[in-house]
Amino acid sequence: MSFDACAALVERADPERFRAAMAAPVEARRVLFPLYAFNVEVARAPWVTEEPMIAEMRLQWWRDALEEIAAGGTPRRHEVVDELATVLDPKGAKLLDGLVAARRWDVYKDVFEDESHFDAYIDATSGHLMWTAARLLGIADEKVVRDFAYGVGVANLFRAIPDLEERSRKPLLDGSEDAVRALAKQAQARLVAASGQRKAVSRNAMFALYSGYLGRPVLRQAVTDPGKVGRGALGLPPLAERVRFVHIALRGWWV
Repeated sequence: MSFDACAALVERADPERFRAAMAAPVEARRVLFPLYAFNVEVARAPWVTEEPMIAEMRLQWWRDALEEIAAGGTPRRHEVVDELATVLDPKGAKLLDGLVAARRWDVYKDVFEDESHFDAYIDATSGHLMWTAARLLGIADEKVVRDFAYGVGVANLFRAIPDLEERSRKPLLDGSEDAVRALAKQAQARLVAASGQRKAVSRNAMFALYSGYLGRPVLRQAVTDPGKVGRGALGLPPLAERVRFVHIALRGWWV
């Protein structure tokens, strides 16, 4: 029942990752759905309240749960934690703790300190999740997975910018079109470089990367017309998105 609850949560809150998980074999879904459900819970924790202290407490609750999983004992009862504990090893729990810690930036309205801080946020929130999934599923080169995850993470952030700005957040160090284009090119270069190293990701680990199927077209749009970022105009029409995903599922994450 806990596994079904994880899948249902992802289906409601993160349809792209749900679609990606459903394209994977059943045994891979047993890993992906708990990880993606955990990500949903952590990503939304800073936004369910206007009180920073309460948001911090929610994030700390997940850090404590991960510590319990890493210790190897019986963790607190929760439908997501129950399933997460069956697939996560201590190394994965430590990485996901870094993801939760990075989400503290979402609680407040401060700008990123510098480019390194921004990159660390993307690497933690996108890279830690994708690398943990890939490592648990099969053999893969960590740098290749993290480069791909960086491109996907920047693309996802671009798509979220109108909502973040409406919530008085400052998601970019420089929101000018030139700076947005430069960031998109940087993220695109890392994604393309990873795609060129597809042999470094085994077939089983590959399913962890399916969730980034919109990264390439979104970054391409941001490079061509960076104004689309602020207008919330990034992405594909529903039919085109479905066609692209089918193409990915048939050929692989590098397409």
